[in-house]
Amino acid sequence: MAQDTDEVPYWASLTTDKANMRVGPGGSYQIVWVYQRKGLPLKVVRRLSGWRLVEDPDGTRGWLVSRFLSRERSAIVTGDDNVMMRARPDEGSQLLWQVEPGVTGWLGDCAQGWCRFAVGEREGPLREGWVPQDRLWGPGEP
Repeated sequence: MAQDTDEVPYWASLTTDKANMRVGPGGSYQIVWVYQRKGLPLKVVRRLSGWRLVEDPDGTRGWLVSRFLSRERSAIVTGDDNVMMRARPDEGSQLLWQVEPGVTGWLGDCAQGWCRFAVGEREGPLREGWVPQDRLWGPGEP
């Protein structure tokens, strides 16, 4: 769970398969969006009691219950075409997979314009490699 001691903004990821985004910080506020994507990266921009004002990869903002968020870093592939996942952080490195825009994955270390990226369930097989940092939403400072 994203802790109350965290300074904002910070990155978080969705921990559940279904979460309601609301217009305000409470269960009585209107639902504006229903996320059905565990692991989706979100930027937390404000805290209020057990609620977090988040921004999603499309720039939509709304409130989520904090228990649906984790500080485990994730990212989403951006752009219009596939990104090449490489064995090492180098354009000339072996191509492992092509990853489509919109795919979410777990974010590892980033350095010199490359990020370690893992796609798949944590409990199952992961496809891991390196992708250019500029093709991900989620790395860097929020």
